Amino acid sequence: MEYAIIFIAAIFVNNIVLSQFLGICPFLGVSKKIDTALGMGMAVTFVLTISTIVTFLLQKYLLDAFGLGYLQTIVFILIIAALVQMVEIILKKVSPTLYQALGVFLPLITTNCAILGVAILVIQKEYNLAQSIVFAIATAIGFALALIIFAGIREQLERSNVPAAMKGVPIALITAGLLAMAFMGFSGIV
Repeated sequence: MEYAIIFIAAIFVNNIVLSQFLGICPFLGVSKKIDTALGMGMAVTFVLTISTIVTFLLQKYLLDAFGLGYLQTIVFILIIAALVQMVEIILKKVSPTLYQALGVFLPLITTNCAILGVAILVIQKEYNLAQSIVFAIATAIGFALALIIFAGIREQLERSNVPAAMKGVPIALITAGLLAMAFMGFSGIV
């Protein structure tokens, strides 16, 4: 039951983008088309899960063991950047088609603060490894869900008659705010 609560809360109640405001740059920048939003969502899910596992293990068995907790942020940033580069190299060799599909999004993930935020949150919440993995996967699904919904709304807005002063970023920000308010409706679930 505990894992189900973590899962549902991370997707809907504490959505990383709409509730905690992490990952806003890719949320606004990559959400113009559903296809790109879907690709970014898949890439974030993959990298977020792997980076959370690696950073959790590093925190518990290296940083905490040797009293180096003050290096957490720097180590996590370096690990995330290295993991993204490694994933990019491996995908290029093993699966060129998947690399083509995610290639544009992988470098963007390096600077996605949601990845670092989740890595730090699992340590702050004192989750064990299994809880951390569930939280990372659910957070990535929540990020992808918000991104895809937002992209769908933005595609519709492109075809709508929006006043000239509201086109582009202004209507996108208003829509993001309304979407965040809609997700607040889930706060009574968990």
